[in-house]
Amino acid sequence: MKNFLLIALLLCSCKIYSQLSINGSFEELDGKRMPKGWLFSFDDIQKKAYPVAVDSLIKQDGKYSLSIEKKGVESSYGVIDYPVTQIFDGKKIELRAYLKTEGISAGYAGLWVRIDDASGKVIAFDNMGERGVKGTTDWKQYSIKLDYNSDEIKTLHFGGLLSGDGKAWFDNFQIFIDNKPLSAVQLKKIVMPKAELDTAFANGSGIKDFKLSEQISNNLIITGQFWGFLKYYHPAIAKGDYNWDAELFRLLPSVINAKSNRELSTEMEKFLDRLPKPDLCKNCNKIVNESYEIKPDYGALFDNKIINASLLEKLTYVKENRNTGKNYYIEMAPGVSNPVFKNEKPYLNMSYPDAGYRLLSLYRYWAMINYFFPYKDVIGQDWNNALKSSLADYVNAKNELDYGKAVLKLIAKVNDTHANLWNGSKAINEFKGKYAPPLQAKFIEGKLIITALHTDTLDVKSKLKIGDVIASIQGKDINSLIKEYLALTPASNYDTQLRDLPINYLLRSNETSLNIKVNRDGNMFDYNLPMGKLSQVYKNPDFEKAEAYKLIDENTGYVFPGKYKNAMLADIKKKFENTKGIIVDMRCYPSEFMPFTFGNYIKSTSTPFVKFTMGSVDYPGSFKFGPALKNGQMAHDNYKGKVVVIVNSTSQSQAEYTTMAFQSSPNVKVIGSTTAGADGNVSAIVLPGGLRTMISGIGVFYPDGKPTQRVGVKIDEVIYPTINGIKQGKDELLEKAIETLNKGW
Repeated sequence: MKNFLLIALLLCSCKIYSQLSINGSFEELDGKRMPKGWLFSFDDIQKKAYPVAVDSLIKQDGKYSLSIEKKGVESSYGVIDYPVTQIFDGKKIELRAYLKTEGISAGYAGLWVRIDDASGKVIAFDNMGERGVKGTTDWKQYSIKLDYNSDEIKTLHFGGLLSGDGKAWFDNFQIFIDNKPLSAVQLKKIVMPKAELDTAFANGSGIKDFKLSEQISNNLIITGQFWGFLKYYHPAIAKGDYNWDAELFRLLPSVINAKSNRELSTEMEKFLDRLPKPDLCKNCNKIVNESYEIKPDYGALFDNKIINASLLEKLTYVKENRNTGKNYYIEMAPGVSNPVFKNEKPYLNMSYPDAGYRLLSLYRYWAMINYFFPYKDVIGQDWNNALKSSLADYVNAKNELDYGKAVLKLIAKVNDTHANLWNGSKAINEFKGKYAPPLQAKFIEGKLIITALHTDTLDVKSKLKIGDVIASIQGKDINSLIKEYLALTPASNYDTQLRDLPINYLLRSNETSLNIKVNRDGNMFDYNLPMGKLSQVYKNPDFEKAEAYKLIDENTGYVFPGKYKNAMLADIKKKFENTKGIIVDMRCYPSEFMPFTFGNYIKSTSTPFVKFTMGSVDYPGSFKFGPALKNGQMAHDNYKGKVVVIVNSTSQSQAEYTTMAFQSSPNVKVIGSTTAGADGNVSAIVLPGGLRTMISGIGVFYPDGKPTQRVGVKIDEVIYPTINGIKQGKDELLEKAIETLNKGW
């Protein structure tokens, strides 16, 4: 018996190794003769365009390989995917696999690795996009290395991909963690938070559809404020002791049925009493008394006309003795301090969530904005009103599309170009339409103007001209269509909404043609505009024709940050050495980070160009300024001439930040029109139904405190293109930049 106990103790103290077999050489096949554990596309459309097959003739290891071959035009790439849900002890992960290609002239083949956290957010990713394999090649081993954060990872995905044309074979996939094969790596010991163990409402809230009344609406608005406050303030919730989504569903029936504010307070107080009383906080008052640009807004929670005295006292106690350490649901990104929303379940099996989960979606997003959006003060309305005005859309949503529209309308109320419904809603994608025309149209002088006609087989070039005005679409005039879709078009300002409207709504359809009325120099005619698959006809001709850098003439250099690489800077310095001016065309998104490379080249003194406001986990809802950041340095090869930066609504985020860095130099002028007004690192948000959005996560300001959010960067001379200029094929902003350099300042 003693020997048995000794053996048992030894076994319990042994390290547990994974012993995971990943079927990396595809030797184990299922009943359909396909490798076990592997997925062969992300959707049926992809499967049709890029079928995956087992190949027993061409292989690198064992009996089989897997091939991906382009067969159709329904998708632009194909994949194989192996998901791994085990979590391992380690810091670095490496994928190795063999790859063989044939006839890849457009696109590439490669390996890919993606690491997701519990909310489904991607925390590490590489798909060999910059080093993919082209042409016809024999078997060769390739590798991807990434950081592996075992504290955050929930799922590992790896596999192979083919983008473009041709065919690719894959074989002998191997995973290494800290240079050890996966079978020799220890499994991480996971201590499950209590919040993870509460799965009572994993498949539904139990809240059935109901009708709103004035009292119920009032109850639900205050409940949202109450639930969001406790989520980010109460220490027990911050510790992860409660599944706060599930607790909402336990609370909702009683607050929906409350017949008065007094009954509502009673029910909320009963709910609060179930939570442990927080310990006294020694430094909370000190934190509150610091200097802040924005302080928290708790809505009606501390209004004694609505909340009864005893509940008010208890809420005040929580506020004054709140959590000031780690929080299960929120942290600030190291080194940047934008919010990272953690452990938010996406509930992917609910494309149309039930009434309770729709309220959860509203409350979750509202609370994130209320406590961690750095631009809450410039949204344009009291954020509490957004909760009130959105409630009916969420409660009354009758299907997946209604729900998607409700979410999209709420996101639009934030007035942040980073904040859109980026993924997850099949219904919204279908609502927008799968077809687009083979042309580009932009709003110029308040009218929708055709600015480019793409090479195509749809015969638009013989019927339409650049400079034509699209006066109506499907019988609706353009101004009416703008009004119809504006509430579904999130952006920081009107210029950027107009930027996005054509490609998102006006010139999208599920029909293969759109009837448009065209105004050409006062002559009106109707035309049935042919439509093509969005992925096939959408182009950005401005980007396609641009060069990374060039000489416009012997005195003028030109740089296009969308294609610029920092490795080019040495050659640029030589090429532009004798020029008198440089034009930086920032009507794009920079492909590399330029403020301290190209920025130091054109700025010979180190001075501040930006400062930030950041939120706080210790005092949710507060934001304060950090120190200003500098760029510029004295060097023997600093540029001595003038620099003009061109901007417009396409200049967004990093483009705006880079412009700020450049214009802090006295030899730089900025011309153009209102930029996208969305700067700062982004924070990802996931909502029930798997809907994904983002927000600008830190406040970006000029050193003098002037904002950039919504208003965009400072512009020295405002200039917009004209319809006449478009007809003549002119780039009027570029011409103005050349003129500005020639005049000097």
